[in-house]
Amino acid sequence: MAPQLAWIGLGNMGRGMCKNLVEKGGLDKPLTLYNRTKRRAIELSDQLGVEKTTVVVTPDDAVKSADIIFMCLGDDAAVTATVNTILDHDVKGKVIVDCSTIHPDTSEALEKHITERGAEFVAMPVFGAPAMADSGNLICVMAGKKSAVEKVKPFTTGVMGRAAIDFSDQPARNATLLKVIGNTFILNMVETLSEGHVLAEKTGLGTENLHRWIELMFPGPYAAYSNRMISGDYYQRDEPLFHVDLARKDAGHALKLAKDHGASLPAVAVGDAHLVKVKEHLGNKGDLPSIYGAVREESGLKFENKS
Repeated sequence: MAPQLAWIGLGNMGRGMCKNLVEKGGLDKPLTLYNRTKRRAIELSDQLGVEKTTVVVTPDDAVKSADIIFMCLGDDAAVTATVNTILDHDVKGKVIVDCSTIHPDTSEALEKHITERGAEFVAMPVFGAPAMADSGNLICVMAGKKSAVEKVKPFTTGVMGRAAIDFSDQPARNATLLKVIGNTFILNMVETLSEGHVLAEKTGLGTENLHRWIELMFPGPYAAYSNRMISGDYYQRDEPLFHVDLARKDAGHALKLAKDHGASLPAVAVGDAHLVKVKEHLGNKGDLPSIYGAVREESGLKFENKS
């Protein structure tokens, strides 16, 4: 029999991951769904099938009957508060899986508290945009005791992800370390694309010509983010795909790690400064590729590239 799964946190990533668990996870029991805003859980349940999902109104209800509890939440405080609620119950024998992007020190503390209570913990941050979560093409990074990782692995490659990086029997913090460092590559990619497109526009080459080269030379994420920039998508969404506050949180984790360990991340600092400008200009509509607008303004162009 398949284990009973519960999912806590239905943001842009969580919704797609749940979709693939239901469609490809081989579940023989309804997936339990909890979200702070109940309406989002109900909408997802309606989409996936009410016979394949169960919506609950509190995290307590999600934990009681679950064997494996997945979380995908916005920040360290939300994850810590949720785990504290979970640990109010008898969790012996359960597996708690955190798919959030949090500071490695937070993962380390969670692992200690959870295992002290007789449960197992797997840190499983994922790489990929919401569209990749929806299509089951994420890269899942798993760290924790091998016995726990083995219980989670069947729901990664071929279900929620296209590949998995297995850090079995490594500290949980190693998964979130990789996630935080990996996200600096994404931030720097967006910064480089923004600067390149601005230079192409200012010199007369044109952004479309540059984009043609990017598509051939750097297909995949580079081309996707480039397209979001030149199409104007970077400022037109009401619900951002990578909210500016979350991008700044991740940059902050990286910068703190660098400071604590005697490293330097000047490119990340530049990107973070541009994210500050994004928040000032777009507020809660600010997205990671909105950095393009901030770079445009620095060069005397309008934030928005479409009239």
